[in-house]
Amino acid sequence: MKSIFKRSFRTLLLLLFPCVFCINYAGAAQIPLYKLIGKGYSTIKLSEFVNVFSGAKNSIAKISKDISGLNAVKLPLTDGIVKAGSIKFKTNGPCYMLMGIFRDSAAVLKSSALETINFGNGELNKTPLIKNAMSITGLPAVDVYAVRYKKGLQNLTWNDNLFIVLGAVSSLTNFNGQDAGCPDGRLWEPFFIEGFSTEKAIFEVTGGPGKPVLDEGMAGTEDIRGGFEGGVCVKINGVYHMFPTERAGENAKDYTYDRVKTRIGHWTSKDAINWKRISTIYQASGTYALTHDDNPLNDRRGAIWSYMPVFNEKANKWYGYYLAYTVDKEIAPNHSFGRIWRTESETPGMEGISGPYKAGEIIMEPGLDTQLWEGRQGVDSFFPYQTGNNEWLAFYGGAYPYQSFKDYPDKPGKGWFVGLARSASMEGPWTRMDTTVNPIKTIHSWFIENPIVYKLSADCYITIFDGGPEGWGHHLPNMIGYSLSRDGYNWSAASYIPIETKVKKWWDIMRTPMCLIDEGNDVFTVVYAAIDLKKRFHPMGKVQLKLNRTVLNSQLQSLSKK
Repeated sequence: MKSIFKRSFRTLLLLLFPCVFCINYAGAAQIPLYKLIGKGYSTIKLSEFVNVFSGAKNSIAKISKDISGLNAVKLPLTDGIVKAGSIKFKTNGPCYMLMGIFRDSAAVLKSSALETINFGNGELNKTPLIKNAMSITGLPAVDVYAVRYKKGLQNLTWNDNLFIVLGAVSSLTNFNGQDAGCPDGRLWEPFFIEGFSTEKAIFEVTGGPGKPVLDEGMAGTEDIRGGFEGGVCVKINGVYHMFPTERAGENAKDYTYDRVKTRIGHWTSKDAINWKRISTIYQASGTYALTHDDNPLNDRRGAIWSYMPVFNEKANKWYGYYLAYTVDKEIAPNHSFGRIWRTESETPGMEGISGPYKAGEIIMEPGLDTQLWEGRQGVDSFFPYQTGNNEWLAFYGGAYPYQSFKDYPDKPGKGWFVGLARSASMEGPWTRMDTTVNPIKTIHSWFIENPIVYKLSADCYITIFDGGPEGWGHHLPNMIGYSLSRDGYNWSAASYIPIETKVKKWWDIMRTPMCLIDEGNDVFTVVYAAIDLKKRFHPMGKVQLKLNRTVLNSQLQSLSKK
């Protein structure tokens, strides 16, 4: 009789208060399968980007949907090893604890990882449930095994090991020994992902449009076949001024020519969402080289890229720094022997941002002071920033490096690097710093492209840049990256911003951030170029970030100064 009354009462509640009842009833039903006992360890929900170890920056790059969402135990990783230890946990009923075993752990441990774990009262199933279940940056492929436990207090101990406690499931019905196909994690270098690799993030993604803000078919794009790439966006008196590289191309030619027939456009907006094209600043010739070397017979303005406007307070006018290439049809990269040009607005003051701009002059090019890492691509980006009353530094880039000068001109390697140049003024002359400094590998060992620099405080510089694609065989973060410095010389390891955690992901490959504009109250706007692989046209997007100055100041304390 009592059970009938309870069922009737529950039905009545469901009819009268359906939402409240569902929440309470569902909540009561979702009893965790296990609970850690004691201190020293915590759990973390498995998903892409999550850092599964403490004391390390190895993050999940790929994960099988069958284990995504499980509550894993966050174990400490030191020098690639989970040092000997133990955990206690309570199972609330019969369940299976899933273990992630790294395929090549025996080579590291000189014995099988499974053999060095004592599962206590658990019964190990020695056949893997899932092969290649996760890709964790910097670590071997992961296979998943199940250990059956009854209800009660459990103890798991291990010697030095390389494994993960992935979490518990109530049944193995949906597991049948499948191969999830996640690549070996050693294809990626470990890297810091904002909000995942550390407990607190410097930048929180607060939102942004879940679609491009400048795309094919919008006004002003009519004769742009390939969309947009790098450049800079600035904000003056409430108006955003953007100078993207327009991959114009030609109707009669295929998409590869979009990278050759380029131009620098000027666009404006009041909200960084609705854009109006104003003018063309510079137009490339679109002419291919006649020879493979850096020869005066070649048109050295075959392609033009990466316009960077910087206001010169002393001269009271805008200076523009941009890149011109020789374009080769046959040797990678087709953009070769880059040269940096500096130009000036003919109109003084801040309003001179719209130009017109003078023809300009070359301030950096391949020559006797070229360093091997600058490679066949030559100087591929340039952004100046002031570090003292009479000192300017500039990030300048290079790519497709030479191992020796004997490899010139047609045997380049792979890698995208930046170095520092120094000058007493924005006009130059600019002097490359020597190879004890260049290239700067503290940010990333082999990829940083198109960095732009801002100051977040009196003793904090930040550079924001293209962090490199996950695709095209590169296995890079595929996110916008940033690095911090207290003096402009010494730069921290890159952190990467996972925009897709708060913005609907419309892109396949993230490319270049165009700005980090301070909107006040520690809110920043980023306009960025990205690629949807289903389209020839590369659109532009927008996102907003919130700066946590408490976290920033804490991290600055660990950075050195010159």
